[in-house]
Amino acid sequence: MISDQKVRVAPERPTPDPLAQRERIPVRVYPHSTQASKAVAGQIADLIRQRAAEGRNCVLGLATGNTPVGIYDELVRLHREEGLSFANVITFNLDEYYPMQPGELQSYVRFMREHLFDLVDIAPGNWHVPDGTLPIEQVADFCAWYEEQITKAGGIDIQLLGVGRTGHIGFNEPGSSEQSRTRLITLDRVTRIDAASDFFGQEHVPRRAITMGVGTILGARQLIMLAFGEHKAPIIARSVEGEISATIAASFLQEHPNAQVVLDEAAADSLTRYKSPWLLGPVEWDEAKVRKAVIWLARKLDKAILKLTDHDYNEEGLQDLLADRGPAYDINLKVFRHLQSTITGWPGGKPAHAKRPGDHARSRDDIFPKRVLIFSPHPDDDVISMGGTLIRLADQGHEVHVAYQTSGNIAVFDDDAIRFADFVAEFNTHFGGEKGVSHLLPERPEGCFAQKVADTFFASFFASIEDALRNKKPGQVDSPAVQTIKGMIRRGEARAATRSCGVPDSRLHFMDMPFYETGRVKKKPLGEDDIAMVVELLRKVRPHQIYAAGDLSDPHGTHRVCLNAVLTACHRCERDDWFGECEVWLYRGAWHEWGPHEIEMAVPLSPSEVDRKRTAIFKHQSQKDRALFPGPDMREFWKRAEDRNRDTAQLYDKLGLPEFEAIEGFVRWQGDTKVLW
Repeated sequence: MISDQKVRVAPERPTPDPLAQRERIPVRVYPHSTQASKAVAGQIADLIRQRAAEGRNCVLGLATGNTPVGIYDELVRLHREEGLSFANVITFNLDEYYPMQPGELQSYVRFMREHLFDLVDIAPGNWHVPDGTLPIEQVADFCAWYEEQITKAGGIDIQLLGVGRTGHIGFNEPGSSEQSRTRLITLDRVTRIDAASDFFGQEHVPRRAITMGVGTILGARQLIMLAFGEHKAPIIARSVEGEISATIAASFLQEHPNAQVVLDEAAADSLTRYKSPWLLGPVEWDEAKVRKAVIWLARKLDKAILKLTDHDYNEEGLQDLLADRGPAYDINLKVFRHLQSTITGWPGGKPAHAKRPGDHARSRDDIFPKRVLIFSPHPDDDVISMGGTLIRLADQGHEVHVAYQTSGNIAVFDDDAIRFADFVAEFNTHFGGEKGVSHLLPERPEGCFAQKVADTFFASFFASIEDALRNKKPGQVDSPAVQTIKGMIRRGEARAATRSCGVPDSRLHFMDMPFYETGRVKKKPLGEDDIAMVVELLRKVRPHQIYAAGDLSDPHGTHRVCLNAVLTACHRCERDDWFGECEVWLYRGAWHEWGPHEIEMAVPLSPSEVDRKRTAIFKHQSQKDRALFPGPDMREFWKRAEDRNRDTAQLYDKLGLPEFEAIEGFVRWQGDTKVLW
């Protein structure tokens, strides 16, 4: 007998999303920070227009620093070119240093006015930045008033956030409560170190700041946290995939119903989906992913690549790779041979007379010697990041040119400039005497007008330098004369360094690209003049090899801008007859290193070459012992470089490859457009 009773079928349970389980905040990743900034600016513009159509205000929470600048630039463009109005916009900034005058270079009031407020049609009474000028006894009342104004405006619709190395949002340092509100806070040592470059020294960074609290931030209807660059990758992974903790204020975003994280690929590098995507499910096994997985497995198990077994692959979640490309030994051997092929003592190629049977042929070995052009963003990046390779190229007979893209003049201590000015003044007294210095110039008739002009110029020039430096206030921008002498100091050091590497002064090119010459940490946008200078130099040298700085972690963004200039110029030259025979290699070193799965050319250094590289770095005396802008890594630049080169060599050794004293790694640029201006 068949029962007519309905059979209950259990509802299907949705399959858990491995990515959602790992990433506890929704994440959007873009190839380049420019694309990310435009996307977020578009999101903000859409809401402004929507609220205007409804006759309502749009309330924005804003952040400062390098990260949101691209967003503000795009909003200004939308205002000027597409009619986006800010008449209905009210803003509240996250924080401000205390004490701080609004006109100071480091003031967030000044930052916002220069980047947004003075460039759009927002009403002066509609923007708010915490007041760093108040007497201390009035700060608590101001913080309560700031909270009231946010509530009175209807609450914040979109809050922009950056994230610091400690995981702070706003100035909410480790230990900040989830319920904290706008308040005065003492800054963490790491935060002050990171801010040192903006203040021309950590000793000038204020010890306190006024900041929205974590609770204030979480009260916004939508949160957008942005991060760009490799140096942000570790804290992003901890904030997004780690446990919620008061030690990482950014992790509280996991509890917000409408939060998102916007990254470039560099900042996303430590997320599981990039670091080890096979742990999330099936992947398409291209050669790059195979290398990454095998090296990851070898490092995790602390084994040489050729010692990995089928069991190792299965136990660590790489069954799909084993099924697709196995057995293990075949996979191991292919990856091992690739890494082995990256190692070369001939970065410019090996001439026919030096080749031995079985040598790995590199591209364009038929051209020897080569014209080599090394682009150095600052006057010391060449020797810090690829000094050993530079020495090799010169020793092996190549025509090596070095192009210093910026003067580096803001990174010289005032004491060094005073020392050089004193030297010139004493030189003038000792050798010039009553005649002044003009007699050192080509001989002129007695009493010649040119002599008098020269004497007057030299006297006034160096007097102005000494006066400007001795009366300079902390954080004050140098006068043009001081900037000139600081640039001369960096040039002299660069000449001494490359001379010790075997490169003659005649092959040095000091470009002084215009975007950099502001006298401030904040630079101008990359312009057509900058690009044209690089194009002109490329067409003058017609290099067979180009080397450029490929690290995007430079705290001030100069490396990023310089790389954009070089690659944009390469695109403009790609139809030139010489460019077809040209290779472009990207180096790293001062701030970050290439991963072993990324390296396409590994140049081993002998102990004597490490010593020569160190000597070349030491020639940059103004950066020795203590650099003006050290960034978050407090080691000296020579120490950073040696440690990273040695770590790469030790890693190759652990993976089962030959043991070297040090290795400099390079990645070849294939003409992609991800980082173009």
